[in-house]
This record gives sequence, C-alpha cells and structure tokens, in this order.
Amino acid sequence: MAREALVLIIRLAGQVPHRCLRLSSNVRPHKTHMPTLTSAFSFAVVAFLMALSPGPNLLYLVSRSICQGRAAGFASLAGVCTAMLLYMLAAAAGLSALFLAVPIAYDAIRWAGAAYLLWLAVKVVTTRSSARANSALTYESPAELYRRGFLTCLLNPKVVVTYGALLPQFVEPSAGHIVSQTVALGLVQIVAAASAHSCIVLSAAAVASVLSERQAFARVQRYVLGTVLAALAVRLLTERRGAA
Repeated sequence: MAREALVLIIRLAGQVPHRCLRLSSNVRPHKTHMPTLTSAFSFAVVAFLMALSPGPNLLYLVSRSICQGRAAGFASLAGVCTAMLLYMLAAAAGLSALFLAVPIAYDAIRWAGAAYLLWLAVKVVTTRSSARANSALTYESPAELYRRGFLTCLLNPKVVVTYGALLPQFVEPSAGHIVSQTVALGLVQIVAAASAHSCIVLSAAAVASVLSERQAFARVQRYVLGTVLAALAVRLLTERRGAA
C-alpha cells in the first residue's frame, strides 16, 4: 500500500538526524528545544506526500470541490486544518496513548464520525435546492462548510493515532523539551498537508468549472457527493487502528 510505504520512509528518514548526531558525538549539542532543519524538512516532504494519498480528508475535499466549487473546497479545508491542529495538540498531550489504551474511547468517536457522515449523505441526497435552477445541491454558507469539514476530520480518531505514531520518529531527545518539538513538527505537518490539499482543491475546482456547464452533471451532483460521504462512513466503520 502506498500509505504504508510512506510510513516506512518516515521512520527511515527520522533516523537520519540521530545517526548524524552519533557521528559527531564529540561535540556537545546545543539544546534548542526545536527539531533540526533536517528533521523538519524530511518530515514536511513526507507529510506532503502522505496528504496526497487517498484518505477521508482528501476524498471529502475532492467531492466538495467538484460538486460545489473552489470556495466550498477551501472553506471545508479550513475546517479540516482546524481539527488537525486540535488533534495534534491532543497527541502532544498524550491523547493518542489514551486511545490505544482504551479502545472503546477510540471506537466511540469513530462510530460518531460514521453516523455524522451518513447523516450528511442522507441530507445531501434528500434536500433539493430551490435557489438555483441549474444546481441540484442546496447552497451552504462558508460557515456551514467550515463546520462540516471540521467535524468530518474531528470525528476520525485515526488522525490522532497517526500523530502519536509518526511524530516521535522525528523528535530528538538530545534537543530537549519533547512537547515543544512535537508541536513544532505537528505545525509543519499541518502546513504541508494544507499545501497538498490546496493543490487538490484547485484541481478539483477546475474540473467542476467544466462539469458545471453540463446539465447532466447538475442532476447527479447530490448523488455523487452523497455516495462519497456514505463510502467514507463505511470506511470509517471498517478500518482498524494504526498509523494511517
């Protein structure tokens, strides 16, 4: 699987700074409380590539952008990034360890997330738009799209488990203050993921601008989006814990 290969690359890349430190063990390192540039850069590259691999966030953003345009995609992306920030801080505080130690807590959030996605799917399919004759989708404000992007990401607990599994691979104990390094690397990951997802939103919006001229697509928009949301719900219900 592409994602498993990227995880392996992360772990191998994370060992590079530590090997370099061992080679220069005669020099007393200065504790900066921050990850080295090597760690941050290698983590950013792999985080960018991981964000481009198919996952719930990416598929959700693609479906929103194709069916509702660029503005809807970026509003949803803002919500996704906010949830990622909260989960990153939670991982730094040890929430990922709690999820691994208490499986029912992980499963409860996962089931709530699947139920929320199924509710969205039903709402999209059954609600008709009266605002625009050439669109089969109801208008949603940027605030609504932001909130739904936020909840879609927040109700996927695998995000925090992934943070808990991957961030320690790049933390350097010799630099001191593990929490500060974890937060710094988490911010790097969010920026990298946001950049990758922005490229996806722009590409999907370009496709949407072409499809919007086709009446046939206008008639099936809601079914396309509803199917994607339902598929994400099923995926969330059936996936197992572990690094994404």
